[in-house]
Amino acid sequence: MTDRPFDIVLFGASGFTGELVAEYLANHASNVRWAIAGRNATKLERVRDRLGQPDLPILVADSDDVAALTAMVEQTRVIISTVGPYAQYGTPLLEVCAQQGTHYCDLTGEAQWMAEVYERIDPIAKSSGARLVHCCGFDSLPSDLSVYFLQKAFKAQFGQYAEVVTGRMGRYSGGVSGGTVASMMLVSEQIMKDAALRKRLMDPYALYPEVIEAGLDKPDQMGIAWDETFESWTGPFIMAAINTKVVRRSNALAGLPYGKNFRYDEAQLCNGRFSALISSIAIGAVMGGALFRPTRALLKRFLPDPGEGPDAKARENGFFEFWAHGVAGADKQNNLRVKVTGKRDPGYGATSRMLAQAGLCLAQDTLDVGGGIWTPATAFPDQLIGRLANVDVHFQVVE
Repeated sequence: MTDRPFDIVLFGASGFTGELVAEYLANHASNVRWAIAGRNATKLERVRDRLGQPDLPILVADSDDVAALTAMVEQTRVIISTVGPYAQYGTPLLEVCAQQGTHYCDLTGEAQWMAEVYERIDPIAKSSGARLVHCCGFDSLPSDLSVYFLQKAFKAQFGQYAEVVTGRMGRYSGGVSGGTVASMMLVSEQIMKDAALRKRLMDPYALYPEVIEAGLDKPDQMGIAWDETFESWTGPFIMAAINTKVVRRSNALAGLPYGKNFRYDEAQLCNGRFSALISSIAIGAVMGGALFRPTRALLKRFLPDPGEGPDAKARENGFFEFWAHGVAGADKQNNLRVKVTGKRDPGYGATSRMLAQAGLCLAQDTLDVGGGIWTPATAFPDQLIGRLANVDVHFQVVE
C-alpha cells in the first residue's frame, strides 16, 4: 500500500456532502496525497475549479462499474465514500475495497444494508487487511465515541464499567440532510416489501455478530417518557434507530467488555411534556408516512433531495449537544456523565469534518485493529476523539 500514488480518494466529491469534505481536505490536508472521484468528470472538474486546486487529480468511476471501481481503489490507501443511499450504490465499492486491502469509511446510517453486508464482506476484509468503517458522521460518532469515552473514564474512576448507559440528544441547530431523507425513504420502501427485513430492523441487536447471543435491550423509544436521571421529558430521537445498534455492536466486537447484559438507549431531551408530545407525533407522522407510496411522494415534495442542504451561513451557525450517562452498582451508586459538543450544523458542517478526520485517521494513524468491518469505537476511538477536537467536536466528563 505504500507504493500506491494516493493516500485518500474521495468518492462522490461532486455531491453536496462530498464537496464539503473536499473543501476541508483542500484547506487542512496539505501533507496528504489525495484525489477526487465520481462518475461525472465535468462535475468533478467544476469542484476542482471551485477549490482552486488545478492540479488535484480526478478519477472517474461509476458505483456499479466494478472494473472502474477496482482501478480506482488500487491507486489509494483509503477510500472516503459519500455516495448514498449505500444500500443502492455502496455494495460494489465496499466489496472491492475489501478485496484490494484498501481502507474505507463512509456516512451510512442504513442498518439494513450494514446487516446485509457484514457476514459476507467482513471475512474478505480480515484476509486482505482492509479496515472498513461505517457511520463516520453525525450518525453515529457522537453516540459511539461518547459511550467509549464514558466507559474509559468510568473504569478509571470506579474500577468497573457502567452496566447501563443512556444517550440523550440535547440542544441542536441544523438543517435536514437530503441524503438522510433519501436513505430513510429507501429503507421504508424495502421494509414494506420484505417482512424479514422489517423484523430485522426492529431487532435492537440487528448489527450483532451472529455468533453472539443478544442482550436485554428493547426496541428504541417511540413515545414520550420522563427521564429521572436527566430530570426531563424525552421524545424519540430519529437517529437512535442506527446509533443504538452501532453502540451495541461496538461492545460485541470488543469482546463484551461492558458485559453481555450491557444496556443502552437513546432519546431526545425536550423542554416539557407538550414539546415531547409534539416531537413524538411529528416523528411518527414522518416515519409512518414514509411507509406508503402516496404519502411518501408527498413527503418528498417538502423534504430536501439528495445534494440539497443548508447554506454556508446556516452550516457555520449550527451546533449540537449530546449526553451520555453511565450507571453501575447494586444501588446505582456509581454515576458518570459525558457531554459531547459540536460546532456547525450536525448533518453537514460537522459531519463532513468528522468524515474527513476518519479518513485521515485511517491514512495516517497507527491503529490497533487489523482488517474487517469495524465500528468507530472499535477501529480508532482514541485517535479519532483526539482528531475531532481539531474540528470543534469535544468530549468531556461533566460529573
